[in-house]
Parts: sequence; structure tokens; C-alpha cells
Amino acid sequence: MLRDLPKQTDPKLLVGTDHFDDAGVYRLDAETALVVTLDFFPPLVDDPYEFGRIAAANSLSDIYAMGAKPLCALNIVGFPDKDLPVSILGEILRGGSERVTAAGAVIAGGHTVRDTEIKYGLSVTGVVHPDRVLTNGGAVVGDALVLTKPIGSGVLTSAAKNGTIPEADLAEVIDVMTDLNAGACEAMLEVGVHAVTDVTGFGLVGHAREMAGAGDVTISIDAAAVPLLAQTLELAAKGILTRAHKSNLEFLGDRFEAKNVDETLVGVLADAQTSGGLLIAVAPDRADRLIDALRARRTRAAAVVGEVTAPSGKSVILR
Repeated sequence: MLRDLPKQTDPKLLVGTDHFDDAGVYRLDAETALVVTLDFFPPLVDDPYEFGRIAAANSLSDIYAMGAKPLCALNIVGFPDKDLPVSILGEILRGGSERVTAAGAVIAGGHTVRDTEIKYGLSVTGVVHPDRVLTNGGAVVGDALVLTKPIGSGVLTSAAKNGTIPEADLAEVIDVMTDLNAGACEAMLEVGVHAVTDVTGFGLVGHAREMAGAGDVTISIDAAAVPLLAQTLELAAKGILTRAHKSNLEFLGDRFEAKNVDETLVGVLADAQTSGGLLIAVAPDRADRLIDALRARRTRAAAVVGEVTAPSGKSVILR
């Protein structure tokens, strides 16, 4: 669809839609560039306050994935006010505000429309030096791949929705989804990295594919090294995955290869995530420093999950 739209040629647009980056970047002057993003979706959990926190953390993640600092945000709301009490919306907004405040940013307003279902998210503006923008391009052959949160949010929230597990079993995944990627951003800026993306709707392999395409490399992932949330594999083996895992694999097509990896695990690694961690490509001689920096900031994971290899005709290889 985007191919049919006029191509943006403004030299101040440093990052646009060319490589499916996490946010757009617009240079204001030699010292300052704005980083802009938006995201919103229906509830993943029943608790409106926690849903607000999850959605806000998810939106803020795009700013951190570009190596930027969030400044301000606007609420984006769809709400069925004729069917549900407005107090529910108040709790959602309270949760979103809590995460924005925790990020050191402010809510500057927003927009609400009547809808048939609840939807919530943020449009976030951040700031970064134009020479220090991080993108999903730039991965170098030999780089180590580091992941900063475990995988499994799609499986667990789907299981809670269909009643396979009680809502109480979501405590860990809610904790992970509401955790800001601020510490991971600080760590990678401290160490210096080549490329980064956050892991959300396209799953680990889908976002790895974007990194591969932007850098003209192959992303090789050690499936067994990927950290998973508790119960993820057990539930996925019962067929509990989001519908996105199939569409993500279909989109990859023959650019994806799984070498002797269990089909259930392939599905998990292709499954949609919400407010996932950062996937970072870092020079091998800096990988240990990055792991130490992540652990010092108590990120939810700090795992080497693969490496960047030379172009091979495949974008992503699971092994």
C-alpha cells in the first residue's frame, strides 16, 4: 500500500517508512531531532488500569528503540460509552499516565472517539541527537544478537482470554509488558550498538526479518537460547497462539528457514508480542559489556540469542 503513496523527500526526514523502523525521525537542527510514533490496540487483560499501563509501555518502547528520550504523549482512545461506564476509561487513562510519568515524560492531551470496542494507546514524541539515532539497519556480519525481555505475551494473554488459565496467572507477563525499555535503552547507548528494534506484533522472527532487510544481512537465531515466559511452550503445544503467528510466517515465506526446531517453538517465536523487549545487534567484542550493562539495570532478560551472518538468500534462520 505504501508503495502507491508519494515518496517523502524532505532531507530533514531522517527515518521514514523505508525500512519499517519503530518510529519516524525528523531533524530540527544540528543538535536535535524529534522521534515520533503512535500505537493503540484493544485490551489484552481485564484490569483497565493494567491495560492502560501495558498500552503506554508498548507505545513508549518505540522511542527507546530509536535510542531516544520520550518527552510528551497524547492519548488515543476508542470507547463504547453507551455500553460501559466511563469510570473504566478513567482507569485506563490513569494506568497510561502512570507509565508516562515513570518514563519522565508528560501527557499533553489526546483525542477520544466513540467505538464499538475499547482501544487505547499513545502518540509519543521523543528527542535524540541526529547523529545518535539508532535504527533497525546497520547490523554487521559477526554481530551478536541480544534480547532484553522474554517471549510469550501473546500466548499467555490468549490463554487467559479463552479461559485456559486464570487471570491470576498473568502476573508475570503483566509485569514484563508494563516494564519500560528505558534501562535497555540506557545500556545500549552506554555500550554502543549497531542496530536495534523492539519486538511487538510481528514476533521475534518478523522483527528480525526487518533488521535483516534493512541491513542486507541474514539473522541467525538460536531458538533454544531465546528466553520464554513460564507456561509459554506448554500452552502453545495445545494450540494457544495468536492468529498473527501464521500471518507472520506466511509473510516471511521462503525467506525464512527453521533447521531442526520444534514446530511449537517456531510458532512461539513468530507469535505477536506486546511491549516486548529490544533485539539488539552489537559487535561481538562489546556483547559481554552490553549483557553486564543490561543486568545492572535489571532488564527482564539479557540473553545472546543469535548472530548476524552474511546474506544467504534467507532473511531469518532459526537453528
